Amino acid sequence: MRDPRRLVLLALLTFAAAIAGVVIGRVYVVPDRPVENELHELLHRDLKLDAGQHARLETIEKSYAIRRQALEAELRADNVRLAEAIDAEHGYGPRVSAAVDRSHQAMGELQKETLEHIFAMRAVLRPDQAAKFDEAVVKALTAQKK
Repeated sequence: MRDPRRLVLLALLTFAAAIAGVVIGRVYVVPDRPVENELHELLHRDLKLDAGQHARLETIEKSYAIRRQALEAELRADNVRLAEAIDAEHGYGPRVSAAVDRSHQAMGELQKETLEHIFAMRAVLRPDQAAKFDEAVVKALTAQKK
């Protein structure tokens, strides 16, 4: 394989395959963005917020981030307890059942916190902005694409 044309052709084919892999991965493998990201993008890009709204939203965001991190840590701890219960019982016994119930409680708390966060953000908006925000929330929750 000392022919320089073959080396160049091989390099070009390798590059094309790499690009095709990236494109396929981005289109078919990358998961959908979380609802939160779509709502935040709408807020900060499309709704033309004033400086006061930006400041209030930043405060809301910081508060929610702290609470969300705590609840996500709780969920991770619940998963560890569930794994330990499964390892101990090797079936759906009382420890597994209790661990599942506990994780469901934490998931419910995270969902409630997220909804409170969404409504807190909405409260900062003018009526025209809130209508667009509501539409985005409904689309996101019903899995309809924009």
